Amino acid sequence: MTVEERMENSVSALSNSLSTLRTGRASPAILDRVMVSYYGADTPLNSLATVSVSSAQQLTIQPFDKGSSGDIEKAIIESDLGLTPNNSGDLIRINIPSLTEERRKEMVKLCKSMGEEAKVSVRNARRDGVDKVKKLEKAKDISEDQKKDGEESMQKLADGYVKKVDDICKKKEEDVLKV
Repeated sequence: MTVEERMENSVSALSNSLSTLRTGRASPAILDRVMVSYYGADTPLNSLATVSVSSAQQLTIQPFDKGSSGDIEKAIIESDLGLTPNNSGDLIRINIPSLTEERRKEMVKLCKSMGEEAKVSVRNARRDGVDKVKKLEKAKDISEDQKKDGEESMQKLADGYVKKVDDICKKKEEDVLKV
């Protein structure tokens, strides 16, 4: 993979991670990280049931196998989402409570830490790219000027992706803090 592809993957991984954070509105993406113990194997919730938004504050989960609804309910309760499902046999409803100020601040901290992880990943990709350029120069495949240009372009690329990460995190933080 090229350096730019690795940086792009870091940004897309951040976007996917942030979509699983609760913002106070119902979104099926908040259940993407929930793993259900189904016949002894951890299985993603979205492969065992249909998750849909029935209203702005409620999610409905319709299991493909009615017998798995107890396992799904247990997995949601044990997840770190702070949600309580209501099981009516064939349909599970989850009311999404509005976030308290304290919970919102926790979500912002989590958002910042996810952003920092993405920045570290971008910086690691930049470092690997710069190392490759240095090796090329050491092997006399490129001149010292080309090495400097390569290092500068790696830095500019990394700065652009770090800015993207900051923008994505800032937008999500505003979304979380919005009442």
